Amino acid sequence: MTTERSPPVHALTTTRYEMARTGVEFAAAVAFIVGNIFFFYDSLQYAGTWFFVIGLVLFAMRPAVRLAMEIHLVSLPSDGEGGE
Repeated sequence: MTTERSPPVHALTTTRYEMARTGVEFAAAVAFIVGNIFFFYDSLQYAGTWFFVIGLVLFAMRPAVRLAMEIHLVSLPSDGEGGE
C-alpha cells in the first residue's frame, strides 16, 4: 500500500513547490515592472529603486525554492521503502 501513496505524495509536493516558485517569479516580474514605471517620474525614483531591490531578492529566491523542493523530495519515502 505504501507504493500507491509515494508517487502522489511526491507529485503533490512537487506541485506545491512549483506553485510557490511561480508565485515568486510573478512577484519578481511585478516588482521589476513597477520599478521601471517609477523610474519615469523623478519623485518616484527612490521607491522605484526599492522595487528593483525587492525584485532582485525575489529573483534570487527562485533557486532557493527549487533547492528546498529537492531536499524535501529526497526526504520522502520512495516507492520501495516502508513507512508513510
